[in-house]
Amino acid sequence: MIEYEALLRLQDIDLQLMRYSRQLKAMPQQKKIAALDAAKRKLAGQLTKIVGQRKDAEIDVADSEAEHAHLLEVREEVRAKLNASETGYREISSFEAQLTSLAKKLEKVEFRHTDKMAALEKAQKAEKNARDLEAKLDEERVALEASFKQDSADIMAEVRKLAAERKQVVADLDGETLAAYERAAKRFDGLAVERLHGNVPSVCRVKLQPGLYGDLKKGPSIAECPYCHRMLVTEEVAE
Repeated sequence: MIEYEALLRLQDIDLQLMRYSRQLKAMPQQKKIAALDAAKRKLAGQLTKIVGQRKDAEIDVADSEAEHAHLLEVREEVRAKLNASETGYREISSFEAQLTSLAKKLEKVEFRHTDKMAALEKAQKAEKNARDLEAKLDEERVALEASFKQDSADIMAEVRKLAAERKQVVADLDGETLAAYERAAKRFDGLAVERLHGNVPSVCRVKLQPGLYGDLKKGPSIAECPYCHRMLVTEEVAE
């Protein structure tokens, strides 16, 4: 393929690939997938907070149970001393006072433990709900991806076909020409090349002055538009 023909075909291919890309992004599944991903990111932040609350609640419950067990152990020790005691009234009264104090402490620990268990159950339920929602979002995303794959099959087939042709077309271009095209494509959002019809470039549509037109006719088939600075294929020169 002649280089200027390869250049024009490369732009046609890239513009069509851009159109296909916009079509794919505009498909309803893509918008829903984007919304799901946003929901998952938000949920992930909430889940991190919930898991932290659940772990804190577990620690509170474990500490409460350890304190309760310790108080029961101390109570049994005091009872054993009281039962084994053969001392006088004052020492027996001391043991009984200790038992009374331990009973009050146990009552407080048990009361607080009820609240701590309720907090733990609430955190566990919140975590389960969050994980269930996460699983549901994952299932919905898989279904949307399958639907998108099915609905976009024809477009993707054309994309693969154009991508294969693009490799062949690029091989027909000089390295400097390809580099110039890529710079212009980036600068002009893909519309990097225009044709010269008579003395009018096809994109910027600014009529060339006779001097400029004469210079282009004497130059190579691929030049630069003196007005918009896109790559300019001068078909008359090429022919």
